[in-house]
Amino acid sequence: MRRIGYNAWLSEQLALPFSGHQPYLDQIAAIPEDVYHNIRYEAWTQRALTAPDQLRQRVAFALSEILVTSDQSGAVGGEPLALAHYYDLLGSNAFGNYRQLLELVTLDPVMGHYLSMFGNEKPDLASNRRPDENYAREIMQLFSVGLEQLNLDGTPVDGDPLTVGVQPVASYSQDTIRGFAHVFTGWTWFNCPIDNWGGCGPGATGAGWFSPMSPNVEFHAFEDSKQLLNYSGVALLGGILPATPRPANPANVQPVRDDLTAALNNIFNHPNVGPFVSRRLIQRLVSSNPSPAYVQRVASVFNNNGSGVRGDLRAVVRAIVLDSEARARPVVASSAGKLREPLLRWTQVWRAFAATNPNNRFNDWYVWYPYYTPQASLHSATVFNFFLPDYAAPGADVAQAGLFSPEFQIETDTFVTRFTNFLTTTATWWFSGNPSLDPNDSRINIEREKALSANVEALLEHLDVLLMGGTMSPFMRTTLKNHLSQVPLADDNGYRRSTDALSLILTSPEFSIEK
Repeated sequence: MRRIGYNAWLSEQLALPFSGHQPYLDQIAAIPEDVYHNIRYEAWTQRALTAPDQLRQRVAFALSEILVTSDQSGAVGGEPLALAHYYDLLGSNAFGNYRQLLELVTLDPVMGHYLSMFGNEKPDLASNRRPDENYAREIMQLFSVGLEQLNLDGTPVDGDPLTVGVQPVASYSQDTIRGFAHVFTGWTWFNCPIDNWGGCGPGATGAGWFSPMSPNVEFHAFEDSKQLLNYSGVALLGGILPATPRPANPANVQPVRDDLTAALNNIFNHPNVGPFVSRRLIQRLVSSNPSPAYVQRVASVFNNNGSGVRGDLRAVVRAIVLDSEARARPVVASSAGKLREPLLRWTQVWRAFAATNPNNRFNDWYVWYPYYTPQASLHSATVFNFFLPDYAAPGADVAQAGLFSPEFQIETDTFVTRFTNFLTTTATWWFSGNPSLDPNDSRINIEREKALSANVEALLEHLDVLLMGGTMSPFMRTTLKNHLSQVPLADDNGYRRSTDALSLILTSPEFSIEK
């Protein structure tokens, strides 16, 4: 990257296609071998460690923590191939348009089952049936506009400037949720016959999981007008989607699709979407506490990529990564940066030290993800992800300072202890050349580090650049140098000194915080 520059590297990465998960699962199934979620985690590990499209992989993971589905849900927990397909949808569209991504996510059967839009039916007063509001609520709260009206810089709009303090303004009401819930009715399995609502399934091969849901006019709420989002410049008068006649021909499903298109356009064009999505992506990729100016710069690109296109994620990702706030070297005491998610710390170490496995499967490590990190791909306990974007660790340093520390929500005493032990074991046991290692174990390669161990300064400089991007503080460098200089080289070819250096860096607070 330093050789060709950030812009050239970004252009190369943005041009690469997505290395998908579902093809890997298909490959394992063809062995033949049973495919469960452990194989899906294995696919994620393979791609995270070895795929050439690392930026796309990273953005896909970020999107999976925003547009959340999870194998912990009983509705989709038994469908590893379907969840792999959903993840691939995120990866394939990571540099596409957010409007298109919203529609793909909305109509994916995994999301349909996870947030119960699948099989959602029009109201029926006789049976006291009302449309399910789950997806209507979450697509607004978590996927697009958020709970409060926002300025372009992501700060809340002040509804009463004459009152001391910011008085937030709600983005929508219960009527809005109800309106969208009515829109999200009448969707079921792909190509399900109109007269077989409730009787279709995904098919003998489960292929229905891999195609967008299809509409059924008999179960869509046409008759009622629907209150959608109302905002300045809204295309629908007052944000209201008018009632329309039910098609005389049940095969005419276009009006159902038209309602969905109008509703998603209504969401996508809300002024909150740019700052909301931009801040979420910045938090996942760069910093827990981006400045309002940073959010505004990226949100402006979301709103217009320079060619009049709104929602261009390719332009948004470029803006996030190349922004001066992302590229500037922060001072140690600043609030820039974020705690590295445990799962990403893990894979960073494996990738940095060219991890290999004798059978090329990495199927001895992924099973420990939830134990050591409380994370795995599409494995959060709720739709709110592993941690909340606005979580603030209690105390003067974060909460009282008005800052956020999302990843610290899962950094509990238990997991800190487990993960620290794991990183130490990685450095001191799972490495090539350890004669006691099981032949089938995955291992990292520390031959470069052993070769540098005679020169402590050179070893630390190398590890600083490799693991910390050159951000190691003088205090940490001096402390490590003083310790490592006392570690004898003996006749172990630098093993002890290099593994000591590695384990101390990997378990340090400075490595844990990405700046």
